[in-house]
Amino acid sequence: MNKEKTKKILKGLFPYIIVIILVILVRSFIITPAVVDGDSMLPNLQNNNIIILNKLDYKLNDIKRFDVVVVNYNGEKLIKRVIGLPGEHIEYKDEQLYVDGFVTSENFNHKNTNDYKLEMIGYLSIPGDKYFVVGDNRPDSTDSRVLGLIDKKDILGSVSFRIFPINKIGKIK
Repeated sequence: MNKEKTKKILKGLFPYIIVIILVILVRSFIITPAVVDGDSMLPNLQNNNIIILNKLDYKLNDIKRFDVVVVNYNGEKLIKRVIGLPGEHIEYKDEQLYVDGFVTSENFNHKNTNDYKLEMIGYLSIPGDKYFVVGDNRPDSTDSRVLGLIDKKDILGSVSFRIFPINKIGKIK
């Protein structure tokens, strides 16, 4: 092959190479699809829903109560909802969430929550850079009530948008 032909082929491939590099960078550092595995987030997320994981969100913003997040727990990706923030005391009593002794409204659908105190996992309050996360399907969720508090470094990002199934595309509450 002569030099001119090789140059022409490389010039034609250049835009495709740039697109591939951009896709890899976006998926690695900004957003990526993820699949819900299991029923711990029912009724809001079902098994095999495809969601968008925003990896950049927590590098720029703080983690907020009731955010849906993807957590890396021993190499497994779990989808949970942030309930308790650093410095807080969390308790569930008679189906009510108490944060630092005050009732806090949960403005999303979830299943019944058994009575629970943070002391059950050995804490009076949540230490800095740790979070208390639970699934929306409280009776059938392995979460902070069992696993313990989650380190901020293990929160991979936030989830606020579902892309599959098509009839449920949209924001997640």
